[in-house]
Amino acid sequence: MLMVALMSVVSVTAFASDAARAAAKQVIELKDGSTVYIFKDGKMGMEDKYGRATRMKKDTVMETKDGQKIIMHDDEVMRLDSLLKEGHQGGG
Repeated sequence: MLMVALMSVVSVTAFASDAARAAAKQVIELKDGSTVYIFKDGKMGMEDKYGRATRMKKDTVMETKDGQKIIMHDDEVMRLDSLLKEGHQGGG
């Protein structure tokens, strides 16, 4: 039963990020399980490992899964939150 619940959470998260991924110019997976979305205007939003838009301080250095370092610019938490909710409504 726990496995079914876990699989449901994973699939909801996948649907939730579809709209965000479509709106992003680039999507970067981070070492801690978070995801950074870089939008076409160069602004960035961060999704935590649980699929929630989360605030990140400007100029915070983050590490990608492959060990590269990137710096947070123009935190777009509200835009990303809206896209994640849009994707969630469309997916479920």
